[in-house]
Amino acid sequence: MTFPTYFEALDAKQVLEDYPVGDAFVCRYTAMSRDELRARQERDFAKLMARGWQIPFYQRLWGAKGIEPGDIRGLDDIGKLPVYDKSDLMASVAEHPPFGDFGGADGRDRPPVIFHTTSGTTGRPQPLLFGPKGREVGNLLVGRMYRWQGLQPSDIVQSVYGHGMINGGHYIREAVTHFTNSLFLSAGTGIETRSANQVGLMADFGVTVLVGFIDYLRKLAEVARDEGLLDRIKIRMICGHLGTEDRAGVEAAWGGAKAYDWYGVGDTGTIAGEGPERDGLYVWEDAHYLELLDVDSGTPVAAGETGDMVVTCLYKDDVAPSIRFNTHDITHELTSANATGMVFKRIAGFKGRSDNMVKLRGINVFPHAIGALIENRADLTGEYVCRLRRDPASGRDDMLVLLESRGGSDHGQLSSMLRQGLGVEVLVELVAPGDTAPLTQIDVRQKPIRLIDERGK
Repeated sequence: MTFPTYFEALDAKQVLEDYPVGDAFVCRYTAMSRDELRARQERDFAKLMARGWQIPFYQRLWGAKGIEPGDIRGLDDIGKLPVYDKSDLMASVAEHPPFGDFGGADGRDRPPVIFHTTSGTTGRPQPLLFGPKGREVGNLLVGRMYRWQGLQPSDIVQSVYGHGMINGGHYIREAVTHFTNSLFLSAGTGIETRSANQVGLMADFGVTVLVGFIDYLRKLAEVARDEGLLDRIKIRMICGHLGTEDRAGVEAAWGGAKAYDWYGVGDTGTIAGEGPERDGLYVWEDAHYLELLDVDSGTPVAAGETGDMVVTCLYKDDVAPSIRFNTHDITHELTSANATGMVFKRIAGFKGRSDNMVKLRGINVFPHAIGALIENRADLTGEYVCRLRRDPASGRDDMLVLLESRGGSDHGQLSSMLRQGLGVEVLVELVAPGDTAPLTQIDVRQKPIRLIDERGK
């Protein structure tokens, strides 16, 4: 039997022409107009839709709404297509085990496929399928972002993204090794490489750049201090997911390193990231079409208003196309002039999950917002977890926030601060450093748990 290898199924030169990196990236997209960008998006969207109509998942999803191929003539018609989310993909897996019918990778003639899963943060891990083109463009978008932010071939990069079946660590490794020329240390999570060993690697191999989730990177600075290694480690750059947290905390923890934010999910890869000026997250619009939709109505929000990020991957036209995937992560568009001259729109970054939102006494509360409220306090470690409870007699919901305190914290002042910042009163309990770890699972998960819903218990 003859079949193409991974590299024979990929036109690497064409990928680099279509999605330039380094100086070529900056030159192209500072010279391009919005009209030229839109024309490129329309071209890629037409190709993507043709592929989508070949996928059983989309045939069912769109057919159920009475949509036929001729109904979608361009991006102006994209709102006619229904959105979908992880629950729809998991239903596909249940009905068509074990991989679902959204991949388009069945049969003898399928291209090479890379298979991973999500981390299972919100439930059972979801299958993730990638063809050679989709995989490498996804890798490239991360690599060129790192380079734009300032990553150099001389840098030593340590990653704390997870491996195993989880996609994150693998594709970050591929991004750095395929598109940056920096040296890469795949340390992984705290369960893959113990925290004390993590900081030992940094000291021994001269690590200069850290990538991963900020919660754990911040914790590693504490470990380095406890191990007496902080002075030996010279971190100059951090690239992670700042979310609502103030970057100043992790920068101070690592001696003034510059921290950069970016956003993406397993199904889509990186969607947006900061540039060298750190003036918002630039949406990679040559690769994605991003919509911000009202959480309740599903209609587009006005510029500057908060909405769910719904993503169409314009480049994933080989395996597992993503067409109007609702991430349920919320953000808003930045409308001020950018400082880089890039043609791309910008967003504010991750502000919380619409499906993790808690309504307390008529107020929408996003647990991740607490991170920003408690940052940069010497009396707190920055670690927290929320427990949502319901009084069986009154039916009233309350949220208990566990805050790790180093001592000397004013309980009343913290309660008042959270009430003012969240817009509603919550209960506060102070615990010792490290006491939230069994609940957040920060040492073993890529994304620590911040909300535990105990109302059904």
